Amino acid sequence: MVQKKKIYVIINPKSGTSAKQNIPHKIAEAFDPYKFDVHIFITGYPGHGSEIATQAIKDKADYVVAVGGDGTVNEVGGALVGSDVALGIIPMGSGNGLGRDLNIPTDPKKAMEIILEENIISIDYGTVNDRIFLCTCGVGFDAEVAAKVSGRKNRGSLMYLKNMLEIFFQQKPQEYIVTCPEGTIKDKAFVVTCANASQYGYNAHIAPHADIQDGLMNVAILKPLSILDVPQTSLQLFTKKIDENSKMVELLTNEVTIIREQAGVMHIDGDPVEMGKEIHVKIIPFGLKVLVPKKLQKKHPLDPQELLLRVLGSI
Repeated sequence: MVQKKKIYVIINPKSGTSAKQNIPHKIAEAFDPYKFDVHIFITGYPGHGSEIATQAIKDKADYVVAVGGDGTVNEVGGALVGSDVALGIIPMGSGNGLGRDLNIPTDPKKAMEIILEENIISIDYGTVNDRIFLCTCGVGFDAEVAAKVSGRKNRGSLMYLKNMLEIFFQQKPQEYIVTCPEGTIKDKAFVVTCANASQYGYNAHIAPHADIQDGLMNVAILKPLSILDVPQTSLQLFTKKIDENSKMVELLTNEVTIIREQAGVMHIDGDPVEMGKEIHVKIIPFGLKVLVPKKLQKKHPLDPQELLLRVLGSI
């Protein structure tokens, strides 16, 4: 008799813009009960997803599926790092950064089909002070936007655009000291983003060449913009050409310290978090197992010499 795979499905009913009432029914239809032992949970408060994922590890689950946005994926995935339990994603948030980066469809039925393929790869994750991030974290304009829209029910693209414009005219860029083993940059910046994956979400690619399986992060430093810079910069962000912007500086490293003028908000996978003046970010290679489309190539950790060559090539 074939042993059934145990799957925990964690649904955040409040994330994103799509209703999730039908998800349990769709899961029941998609997953063969003779092959899968499926347990469905609805989160009721912040941190609940992490608690359920932690219990799933103890219960020797094979997969834990996060249904929600980047915050839900961060919470569930963060609890799974370093374990043998693989993360499945049904992207139903507003930005869906990690799901998009891993080519997981935003259509729930198609995302379930990816999980049923049972194709597992290992990806990098990052730590920022004592917190975990999977996609991006950063300070500056993007963090201010995250703080402004946090808790809003209608988090569509038009709402983001409105708030982005308001913050653009209010924000005063800080001076940052960005230090990594490869060197130090001291300058004012509009945005300083540490990118494990290439995008924030919404297909807005802040680091088009970031690779979630290379043991490194792309530190994207965008210098202060004038209103005349906005149209071109926005277009480059959504066409994967932001690295061509004359005001963009990019570092490739596995560890970085950011010191800013004053403590305040930063974003971690799109969620605003209060942090001090000094922020330490590090990449942990191949620390999280994820269910992805079969067409995604499985990679293995780079040997130290190849890693050094990649970093030197970015300087």
